[in-house]
Amino acid sequence: MRFEFATATRIVFGAGALAGLETAARESGARRALVVTGRDPARAERALALLRRAGLEPAVESIAGEPTVDQVAAAAERARRAGCDLVVGFGGGAALDAGKAIAALATNPGDPLDYLEVVGRGRPLAHAPLAFFAVPTTAGTGAEVTRNAVLASPAHRVKASLRSPLMLPRLALVDPELTFGLPPSLTAATGLDALTQLIEPYVSCRANPLTDALCAEGLRRAAPALRRAYHDGHDAAARTDLALASLHGGLALANAGLGAVHGFAGPIGGRFPAPHGAVCAALLPGVMAANLAALRQREPGGEALRRYETVARWLTGRDYATADDGVAWVRDLVAEFAIPRLGAYGVAAADLGPLVDAARQASSMKANPLPLTEAELHAVLAAAL
Repeated sequence: MRFEFATATRIVFGAGALAGLETAARESGARRALVVTGRDPARAERALALLRRAGLEPAVESIAGEPTVDQVAAAAERARRAGCDLVVGFGGGAALDAGKAIAALATNPGDPLDYLEVVGRGRPLAHAPLAFFAVPTTAGTGAEVTRNAVLASPAHRVKASLRSPLMLPRLALVDPELTFGLPPSLTAATGLDALTQLIEPYVSCRANPLTDALCAEGLRRAAPALRRAYHDGHDAAARTDLALASLHGGLALANAGLGAVHGFAGPIGGRFPAPHGAVCAALLPGVMAANLAALRQREPGGEALRRYETVARWLTGRDYATADDGVAWVRDLVAEFAIPRLGAYGVAAADLGPLVDAARQASSMKANPLPLTEAELHAVLAAAL
């Protein structure tokens, strides 16, 4: 047995964890911080106030929606000109990924495509990024502990990753209180993304004992918490369990990879105005069913089938649940949460072939428990339209 596990230098989890930003910023020795947040910079005011109390005068970079290659390249240039030596990502997964990318490109100038996977050259970073602190305000992506930043490249009509072990955050402050009151639709999309990022690493062909333990604990917490947080956004216990499950998913995926759900999510998100979490939610039950059918046909005695049964027992809370029960549980949850089908974002039957071709090249697809055929992938997308 041989595996590697890497994560953020320091993780602080719990109610009120945001308050630690002041001390951490002061102790970092930074002189000028850049706060990367979402479309409404006012939401980051608490973080900005803590940085000011630490003696820094922060600049703000607002990224509306999911970041593009050009946006982060321009922001990195502004960070260089301003002399920033600390980047703080405050927001959902998009803001955290944007912050990671800006921190990396600020010290590695040139064409961002030099470093981007799939559509770029995939070269390693030559220099360590600026110090990066991550403060998530949703419970879904786990981006506070991952080593990549997902960026949209409109020219290539795809989303791809800027990836390096050097991009792991120096500090992750995970404060469940920051997720209180998220609207039900956002709770559903991000929560189902977190669920996906616990299931896919657990059944991944790259799973290891450390990621298994993280997925097991995360799924046991996420399954009962999802509905409670969806129906009551201020359920503190449910929000805490979801934040922890999201953290576990980020730790697991960064070390065991993902699968076909995320293999599809990049090409779909690059071509259509579809939120990442909602896309993953729409695809998850179909991918689970397709993997089960393929495993029963081609690897009937394999470990992955047993793992899907274990996942089903964690999801349903029933000791004798079958793998198919797990698929049904996820499908019912997706329906209860009114997750839109892919057609709602403009995906049509004519798009399925090009999407399948692009998905087969995605890095996430390589960690699926087994390779799916072109016909199987096509059927998954068709069922999600």
